[in-house]
Amino acid sequence: MRREQTDVMVVVMPVRDEELLLGAALSALTVAVETASRAGIRSEVRVVLDACTDASAEVASRFGFPTLTSTAERVGAARTLGISHAIDALADVPVGRIWVANTDADSRVPAGWLTNFRAISRVADVCAGTVRPDFDDLSAAQQALWLRTHVRGRPNGNIHGANLGIRATTYLAAGGFAPIGEHEDVDLIARCRSNGAVVAASDDAEVITSGRLIGRTAGGYAGFLRRQVSDLAAGATDPL
Repeated sequence: MRREQTDVMVVVMPVRDEELLLGAALSALTVAVETASRAGIRSEVRVVLDACTDASAEVASRFGFPTLTSTAERVGAARTLGISHAIDALADVPVGRIWVANTDADSRVPAGWLTNFRAISRVADVCAGTVRPDFDDLSAAQQALWLRTHVRGRPNGNIHGANLGIRATTYLAAGGFAPIGEHEDVDLIARCRSNGAVVAASDDAEVITSGRLIGRTAGGYAGFLRRQVSDLAAGATDPL
């Protein structure tokens, strides 16, 4: 069933001590927002500094995006703060026209990231976008395994906060992100599915994310990569 196309983007990036990677993340996001603007898409971006103790605020100040401060030390709460603030700033826009685009401060979105979300909004309520670890951070064995198990054009549908889009009405109906420290993305989309939301998997606008083994949460993508290293050491070759 065809859906209403969204043409206004709420873009939220939570930040937790990412001074080394944040500049590249915001530079890439700047290009995506400019690309979207040329395509007639309005964007409201919020960078949410979540209990940062490093120079992330200084890095963020070099860019033109509004910043917010959270003391929750919970990525779910940080995402919620950014989304709520941006939606409030769009009081002149019908909520049915708004799409919520989520990414992370250790990730680089492609230029067509937001225009791809607009296209997806015609047919789905949620877009589970793919991510690729930065190959510069991986061993040759890790990179080879990733390439064997991630085939272009066959997105796996895994949920990643670094590349997750959701219609604002769907987000609000599901109650938004829970104020939790990790897996807030998986939790939200499970509730969206329970409400009957259509979830589309797409690798058309793949996001490059950090390939580090120690992240900002106990699990997350870094936890996945640690398991991959362990499995490689044990001789496993199954998709991860």
